[in-house]
Formats: sequence, C-alpha cells, structure tokens
Amino acid sequence: MTVVGEGGIARVLIDTPLPQLDHLFDYRIPERLAEVARPGVRVRVPFRSASRIVDGYLVERVEVSDHGGGLGDLEAVVSDVPVLTPQVWRLARDVADRGAGSAIDVLRLAIPPRYVRAEKAWRASQAGERDAGGPAPGAGTGAGAGQLAEAVLTRRRVALSPPAEPVRLASGVWVGGWARALAEAAATCLADGASAIVAVPDYRDQEQLVAALAELVPTGDLVQLDARQSGQERYSSFLRCLEPRPAVIVGNRSAVYAPAERLGLIALWDDGDALFAEPLAPYAHARDVALLRQRQQGTALVAAAYSRSVEVQRLVGLGWLTELRPERLRAPRVILTAAQQGDATRARIPSSAWQQARDALQDGPVLVQVARPGYVRALACASCRRRATCARCEGPLEVTARSSTPSCGWCGALAADWRCPQCSHTSLRSVSLGAGRTAEELGRAFPGARVIVADGEHPVTRVSSDPALVVATRGAEPLADAGYRAVLLLDGERMIARESLGAAADSLRRWSNAAALTAPSAPVILVGVGGELGRALATWRQDAFAAAELNDRRELRFPPAVRIASVTGPREAVEAALARLGDDAALDVLGPVPLATESVRAIVRFGYEQGGTVAARLRGAIVEQASASRAARKHKGGGRRSPTLRVRFDDPDVL
Repeated sequence: MTVVGEGGIARVLIDTPLPQLDHLFDYRIPERLAEVARPGVRVRVPFRSASRIVDGYLVERVEVSDHGGGLGDLEAVVSDVPVLTPQVWRLARDVADRGAGSAIDVLRLAIPPRYVRAEKAWRASQAGERDAGGPAPGAGTGAGAGQLAEAVLTRRRVALSPPAEPVRLASGVWVGGWARALAEAAATCLADGASAIVAVPDYRDQEQLVAALAELVPTGDLVQLDARQSGQERYSSFLRCLEPRPAVIVGNRSAVYAPAERLGLIALWDDGDALFAEPLAPYAHARDVALLRQRQQGTALVAAAYSRSVEVQRLVGLGWLTELRPERLRAPRVILTAAQQGDATRARIPSSAWQQARDALQDGPVLVQVARPGYVRALACASCRRRATCARCEGPLEVTARSSTPSCGWCGALAADWRCPQCSHTSLRSVSLGAGRTAEELGRAFPGARVIVADGEHPVTRVSSDPALVVATRGAEPLADAGYRAVLLLDGERMIARESLGAAADSLRRWSNAAALTAPSAPVILVGVGGELGRALATWRQDAFAAAELNDRRELRFPPAVRIASVTGPREAVEAALARLGDDAALDVLGPVPLATESVRAIVRFGYEQGGTVAARLRGAIVEQASASRAARKHKGGGRRSPTLRVRFDDPDVL
C-alpha cells in the first residue's frame, strides 16, 4: 500500500545503537515544518509510540511511501542547517556496508555534535560578507609546479615518495619535505576551484602541514578538524566545510568524511600509521574510506609516505595507483652496524656509533630513537636470565625511576623481596631500557650535553639547531631546525621481534620517518638490523621491501593479499554467523577458538571480490543475534545484557 503525503514524506535515519534499525523510516512532514524539513537536517521523530522521541537525520524527501500503514509526523527540526550532505550520506552507507556496520555509527564520526553558539556565529558570518582573510604571503607563487600538480589537476591517483629532507619555509619555519609537497598539491587544487582534504596521523604532522599551507592558502580557506579542538571549535570548523566556497581541510582520520565543496583531492600522509585505524565500529581505516570516496566523487588521490605500506603497494601492483617520485631524490646516508656484546646499555650503541654521535654533537642536535618510553621496562634474573615477573599476577616487572623499587607493570605491586622461582637468586638485571634510562646513560657519556626526552609523557614537537641529545620514542621524534646532525636508531631487533604480521614493515616506516629528519649528508646509524630490512633502509628502496613482503603474504594468503574478518561472540552466535556463509570453497574459515572471556573467535579469509557478499551475510547474523537477544530480555523482563556478536573486517588485532 502506498501513501502520498500532502506536504511530502521525510525518510529518516534514526540515531540508535540497534543494528536491526539501520534503515530509513518514513514520516509525514506537517505543514508547519514544510519549509525547514530539508534533506540533511537534524530532526526529532516519534518512534514506536508517540511518547518516545528520538533523534535522526532527514536523508531525503519523497512524495510516495511504500509503508503499509499510517505514517507518523515529524516531531521537530532541530536545526535547519543541512549537516548531512548527499555525498557524505552515500559514503557513510558504503563504509557501513563494506564493514557490516551501521550507517549511523559512521555519521557519529563524520558529523560533530551541535553547538548552538557556534551555529549562531556561523549564521551571522553568512548573513554578512565573510572575509576570506586575504591571500597568505607567497600564495599562488609556484604552488602548481611539477608532476604532483599535474596529477592533482588531472584527478589522477598516485603513490608519492616525497623529498626526504627538512625544508625551510619563507617564514623561517622548518617542516618535513612531505609537508611542503602536500601543501603545494592542496594549494594547486584550491586554485583550480576545488576543495582538498589532507589527513595526517597526529598533531605533530598537522602542525607542520598547517605551517606549510599558511604560506600558500588564504587564511579563511584553511580549515582544521583537530581532535584537540573543543567541541564548539570543531563544530565551527565543520560548518565552514559546508559553505559553497572551496577550502583546504586538514585533520586526523575522521577528516576524510568532511563535507567538502567540489572535492578535488584526498591526500593521506603515512597511511601505515596505526592512528589511521578507527577503533569504533565499523572500524573503517581512513585509507579505505578515502578509496571509497575517491571512487564515488572522482577526485585525485595521493598516498604519500617515505616507507610505502603493503596495502598501497598492492594498489600500485594492480596499476590502480601510479608511482610518483621527486625529480631530485635525496636519500639519507644510512650506516648498518651490529650491536655489541656486554651490558644492556653498551650493547645498544656500538663504539662507532658513539663516536659518530660525539662528532655530530659538536655541530647540532643528535636524535636517538628508542623503542619504549619509561625507565627500565623489563627485568630478568641476574643469574639465570629468566624474565622477572610479579608474584601476584605474573605481570612483567619494571623500574619507573632510577631509585625506585621494581614494581609490576600490570597490577603495580612492589617487588622489594623478589626471588627467582627457578634459581632462587635475588638480584635483577636490565633487559629492556626505556627513553628515561637511555637519556640518563647518554647524559653521563656526554658530560655537559643538553639531553631532551620526547615521548608520550614529554611531548616535544620542535628543537633548535643548538647541540643537544634528543632521546625520543618511535613516532614522537621532534623536528630539528636544519635537520639532525646524526640519528641513532636503537632497539631495532626488539622492534621487529614483536608478535605482529606488520612488525617489519612498521619498523621500516618508523626508521624511515626518523631518517628523513636529518641534515644533508648526516649519518643515520641503524643498530643490530641487517638483511633485506636493513638494505631497504640503506638503499632507500622501501618500495622494493613492500613488494617482497606482499609477495610473501600472497603465498601465505595473508592480508592485504586477501581480506579477513574476525567474528567474536558467544559460541552459538559465532557458529550461526559462520553457517550463513555457506560452504563456499573460496572462503577459508579458521576456528572458532576460545578467548580469555566466555567468547570465541573465528577468522574468515576471502578475496576482495567476495567482500560485499561476506559483509552482507555477516551483517544479517549481527541483526539476527541482536533481535534474538532483545526479544529474550523482553520476555524475561530485563536482566543482564548477553554478549553480542562482533564482526571486524581487516582486524589488525589478529595479524
């Protein structure tokens, strides 16, 4: 039965965590709301009963509904600002379908909460003439030169290897070569009358990129969507993205959802960084979202990195991405050395590396990259070398400061009277040293030298060109004016020994990012790592390593040669979900195996062409389990919520 609405019919996506309600509901638009009930606005609607009102988004207006019964009326339009654009809705729907998730979960990431004050200020700016801020110094002077500019203007898809060197801007600020390259690409896109989205892993990268863009883009056309912004500031930036004037949008992983006007470019810096993986359902990686959006809107796509991810290498191998290298490629001078035998401190830094650091420290800063923060992160028995663990919970023992008592890293219990359960010895030795202990040892080795610690607890984004020893954990290395005079990469063996499929590729990525911070001809000393991994860094051919890694994974049927989905939950629910997949010989089901909780987990491997089918069937299992669980609780009059079925595609936790 069809129903024709007098004032039109609104199709609404309601804001609910229930997966069975992930579809559009039809509501009649009353005459009083006919003018403001436009597609994209926030609305309130009655649900199941007139007394229950829920929030939602008006996705589209139609004149005819296929609903068999009577339609309820829209309760209210929360705001007449159309925050959900058609492009973002289509993207959210595709992202949810690809990951067996709900579109509303994606929209929670894409659209920030409403702030009335920010909305009023934005309306006032729209009523008058908005000042674009004028062109920044140097705007439009050479930003459109080179191969990358041509790729942007012709809307090509490229894998970019940017210049591996710090560069000085006209303002005197130093940034990474990648930041200037992507800033020029974004400025080229803006000059062509289109918007650009540039997503970076964290605030350190964002600061460099914004500094480079400030010289090329008018102030009013640069929009930051920063996780460090207050809610009101973030909503104000989001509203600027809705304006018809193109902009350059810079932000973290959620920036790929920004409602950019006439989008012409999507660029990602260092897509292999784990910060691009969304921890909330449907767990979509920013790279995959960018690929979906590029396909929908036909934009240029730039995946830039010093060390190419295996996922990007797969796309290059398929011909979907074109390799693009700078006309003048400066490779850092990498020296491979072996770790010494001896105590835990001296074994980490060979004598030749000590001498290189000593000489370089006369001219400027020296970077020492370590694997972990803290002081001493692991201890062992001084006699039998058995790993020291807590007597209460078997957690690892660590020392948090020079004079502190060893304590458990899990439960915090002190181990003042520790005794080895194997040989009864009572003395401990250091096994894994953190940034704090390394800084202390280097301070004694180089008397009078200034020592700077940069890690999660001591964030440092920049250092001057004055001599200093900078001890930084991986990923927290500050940028040095004019570049570091030497870089020591320690704990290499420990980094690649992690129980992870991507440990080698991730280590190479982190070493490459640190090596790119050096001044011309400055030595980069990699300690304790050789073989193909060491040669890839020394020859600056990370793409060759990524290609070899991809070939190995293809033989073993590991991602990204194939896709995987983890299915976690009660055994009955997991087995029911696997049964929905049928007996397709192209699917490879591993498990289920029990976890530490009452749940079990199974892993499904499949080809990319089967992704849509697998996602749809597993989504059906999620809806079925959620409906059955809700019905059981209602029948029993409430009670404790049973464990739910969880599906995650391309799950990094199982690799």
